Amino acid sequence: MKKYPKKERQTRLREVIEENPFITDDDLAKKFNVSVQTVRLDRVALSIPELRERIKHVASENFADSVKSLPLEEIIGEIIDIELNKSAISIFDVREEHVFKRNKIARGHHLFAQANSLATAVIPNELALTTQATVRFVRQVKLGERVVSKAFVRQQTGKRTITIVDVRSFVGDEVVLKGKFEMYHATEKSKRTDEK
Repeated sequence: MKKYPKKERQTRLREVIEENPFITDDDLAKKFNVSVQTVRLDRVALSIPELRERIKHVASENFADSVKSLPLEEIIGEIIDIELNKSAISIFDVREEHVFKRNKIARGHHLFAQANSLATAVIPNELALTTQATVRFVRQVKLGERVVSKAFVRQQTGKRTITIVDVRSFVGDEVVLKGKFEMYHATEKSKRTDEK
């Protein structure tokens, strides 16, 4: 693999991050055949924030006006794509505060919260509540792993506005959680009908 001189590497690094703001320092280190520390130093020199901050920035730019059911800061994980009433994707990096100390396995409620908040975020109304959830944890998630959750709106049912949202969470290509969320949501019209 070709090694680039520092200036050229930094120019190319900036271009790669602009093209894919969700690329990790580890992936950049592999791409440029340098250490992760070198990538971090390059990012600092170029005033490029770390991945977490880049994700927050992209999410706030692209989705702040889209998500109606809850504020972006209340979503567990970072939304990287959303189409209301259709689908949404979020990522969640498992850190020290999310795992059991003795075995470094993620606590289930964090994975559930990511899936549940994504199912809520995809609902296009201001009021969206989980009325029922069926969740199956397929495999353990460990410290340092990245969980990608994908939510898909499956159907709307009944007189009250109920939407079924399927969520699958992955680490790489491996499914780690499967969930079915029944979401109640209200428009102004349905709120008035419910109150009668």
